[in-house]
Amino acid sequence: MALILNSFNSYFFPSTLALSLMRTQRSLKFSMTSPLFSNKKGAKGGLDHLGDFNMNLACPMPPKKVEIFKSMENWAKNNVLILLKPVKECWQPQDFLPNPTSDGFIEQVHELRKRTRDIPDEYFVALVGDMITEEALPTYQARINSTECFHDETGVDNTPWAIWARAWSAEENRHGDLLNKYLFLSGRVDMKQIEKTTQYLIRSGMDIGTGEDPYLWTIYTSFQERAAFISHGNTAKLAMQHGDVKLAQVCGIIASDEKRHETAYTKIAEKLFELDPKKSLRTQIKMPA
Repeated sequence: MALILNSFNSYFFPSTLALSLMRTQRSLKFSMTSPLFSNKKGAKGGLDHLGDFNMNLACPMPPKKVEIFKSMENWAKNNVLILLKPVKECWQPQDFLPNPTSDGFIEQVHELRKRTRDIPDEYFVALVGDMITEEALPTYQARINSTECFHDETGVDNTPWAIWARAWSAEENRHGDLLNKYLFLSGRVDMKQIEKTTQYLIRSGMDIGTGEDPYLWTIYTSFQERAAFISHGNTAKLAMQHGDVKLAQVCGIIASDEKRHETAYTKIAEKLFELDPKKSLRTQIKMPA
């Protein structure tokens, strides 16, 4: 029996993606088609859409917005950077996975596969969606680095905004790593199709309508982190219901990170409303489906 998810057009994806789920002997298979790489007549290497972009995003940043962010730097050090955790205090994916250096590694993998064996296919559709979203971190890092004020010109800028962007990305990087490895070891999904889907997503890029505007980016990301928190929190609850306590811990610890990141972006947004209410209130964002 095959479960077909309707293809969709999303502001998040410049291409139309079709994701299908098929039950095989022991794994789920995901397949995907994308007109981005089609060979239709007149297309140049299948990338003919890349010349299209939102002209509104090319407008220069109003100096006042830049000045406001610069005036917030001391505030950010005391109110935003404190929400980051030192690396030595952070959890790492290996904390929740079988230890490959252990003599009991094979037994640990068997136990993981036993726990996930009877979890419904539909659950893995949601979990794979979460994983692919997390694995597209290079796109999100590129977006924040192209945003005025958060921009890290040298790669090691010491402004609080650049420090936040790098550390935020480093913390987020663990999420996709952990979900990827857990799904791989479970044997429940076709990893090659998932890997292809992730490559399509990163290669396609995304246009969320924020341009270089740090106001737009901050407000958008505060909502996006909230959505991620809810999604991972829900998969944690469902994993617990299906008897996989370890997977529930995996999804729960990721949700905890997302909540902390949401708090940071929400604090920045609230400060912007305080300092520049008129411009902030005019801000409009478009969330992906």
